Parts: sequence; C-alpha cells; structure tokens
Amino acid sequence: MESVNIKRIYAPHSKEDGFRILVDRLWPRGVKKETARVDLWLKEVAPTTTLRTWFGHDPDKWASFSRKYLDELKAEKAAVENLLECIKANRVVTLLYGAKDEEHNQALVLQRFVKTLLKA
Repeated sequence: MESVNIKRIYAPHSKEDGFRILVDRLWPRGVKKETARVDLWLKEVAPTTTLRTWFGHDPDKWASFSRKYLDELKAEKAAVENLLECIKANRVVTLLYGAKDEEHNQALVLQRFVKTLLKA
C-alpha cells in the first residue's frame, strides 16, 4: 500500500519522508534548492496562480477553494497521472508545501484526491 504524506517544506527532512515532491507553483521563500531535498517539483498539480491569489489562505474561502482546486486537478490529467506514477514507484511519498496554515492548504486537498484515486 502506498503512503502519501504532507509536510511543510520548512520542516526538517526525515528518512521517513521517502520521495519528496514540492506541490507549490512558486518556489518557497528562504528555501535553498541545494538544501531542500526535493526529489521532484511538480508545479502542474499546484493551484493556478489565479486560484491561489483569490484564495489567499483565507479560511472562510476554504470550501470554495477546495472545490475549485479539485476541478483544476481533474483537468490536469497528465500531471496527476505523473504524480500517481511517482507514488506507485516510490511507495512512500511526501507532498511538500510552503503555506504557513497547516489546516488550509492545497497539499491537504491534493493528498485526499490522490488517496481516492489510489483506492479506485
């Protein structure tokens, strides 16, 4: 069974992270590419700039953001398939994100979406 975890990119790297995939459209501020230990930067599964800007990490917009982001993911078939292949090939994957809010970020939505697809 595959394991899909999420983690802030600012948290320390761990062996338990497995294959680390950054799922932000923009590189996180203050993180050096040389030390980030990112195995893959998959910008294509991140929310579009328009959606990200609209959301602005406002918890009041969370439900709408989640629905809109799922619609975007369903339209990004190739990128999602690439992500699923990485998960299946590596068994343990950690989706990395830069947002400060650990309860309202795209990695949570993406994690749920991917887990649903893996069960299907």
